[in-house]
Amino acid sequence: MALGGGMFITQNKVLPGSYINFVSASSASATISDRGYAAMALELDWDPSGEVFTVTSEDFQKNSLKIFGYSYDDDKLKGLRDLFKNITTGYFYRLNPGVQAACTYAKAKYSGTRGNSIKIVITKNVDNTSLYDVTTFFDTTAVDTQTVSEMSDLADNDYVTWITTATIAETAGTSLTGGTNATSVTGTEYQDFLDAIESYSFNALGCVSTTTTITDLFVSFTKRMRDEMGVKFQTVVYQKAADYEGIVNVANAVTDDDASSADLVYWVTGIIAGCAINKSNTNKLYDGEFTVDTSYTQSALKTAVEDGKFIFRKVGNDVRVLLDINSLVTTSDTKGDIFKNNQTIRVMDQIANDIATLFNTKYLGSVPNDASGRTSLWNDIVKHHQNLESIRAIENFDSANVIVSEGDTKTSVVVSDTITVVNAMEKLYMTILVE
Repeated sequence: MALGGGMFITQNKVLPGSYINFVSASSASATISDRGYAAMALELDWDPSGEVFTVTSEDFQKNSLKIFGYSYDDDKLKGLRDLFKNITTGYFYRLNPGVQAACTYAKAKYSGTRGNSIKIVITKNVDNTSLYDVTTFFDTTAVDTQTVSEMSDLADNDYVTWITTATIAETAGTSLTGGTNATSVTGTEYQDFLDAIESYSFNALGCVSTTTTITDLFVSFTKRMRDEMGVKFQTVVYQKAADYEGIVNVANAVTDDDASSADLVYWVTGIIAGCAINKSNTNKLYDGEFTVDTSYTQSALKTAVEDGKFIFRKVGNDVRVLLDINSLVTTSDTKGDIFKNNQTIRVMDQIANDIATLFNTKYLGSVPNDASGRTSLWNDIVKHHQNLESIRAIENFDSANVIVSEGDTKTSVVVSDTITVVNAMEKLYMTILVE
């Protein structure tokens, strides 16, 4: 007779044998999640349409030509280079899809004007004249070469899809033509982006539009996601007085002739997304590529801060962030002055996102709502906060202030918590006694 075996739920087996459960280690823990994730909707000359696409910092440096249609050092990518100085991953959405360029032999992979820079060169193979070398050029760069006997043998590459019914023949260069961008972008396209990005997790959302209706749309989206959905991130806009801790209002204009006045939003979105929770962007050096208007008097700077503006100042030859603040101006019993500080918001958002991820992944529908289960949740929250304290994001943490109790129903738990956020030094008041 065979011995007993298999998996077990309770220790109630009758037959002798080995009952072994194999389980995965829980993917959720009381750790602090990474930062450096940003999202932006942009008008582009090349890229997929109607979908969010992900680009890492490494991808951007190595593959910008196939992703954005320009080499890494091209002036067209100045804003993105500013953004990627401080983020690890970007979620992008193209707002202006148009028509794909095409020729006898191929069609551009994406719509847009950059498809017109693609050229197909077909030559006889020097070693076997019955074969053809088919080369795809993007501007003057050969990005793909394949040796085939007919068009149907070609594999689509990162730049074109082949017209396999075409007759292969030598050509010194057949350019793709007819590629266009959409002539206008409206609130509809921005709303499509916001609908698409809603399911993603990121630290900062950037909006480079200077149109009031568009910035209003981003403010409303941010408030809904933060206050109603519990999804915590900050949105960076240009010259929009939102009076809200989730909105960072960039005051300074970019003065370059070939740039939008709002292009500083790229760099600010990057530092808001990438700043560690135990750090501040106050006095951070602007190391981007745009020329920033810093023609503000001391009085104007003071007024800007009081108005909740994220503003840059000139310090010698450097351009630096004056204060790492958001657009909140109106305070209350539930939102004091400390809520104006972005470092405070980063810590709060980190706790909210981390604990939500922990609960939804490890506890939701899995752990019984009894004393033991609530103690486990208490332990994870305490461990998380102790990690925050160890990196000096919070201070004077007392685990006794974390209380986990059963809610009004058998399936709910209630957590009360108290933290003290650490902020970076910003002002020095010194009195010297001279004798």
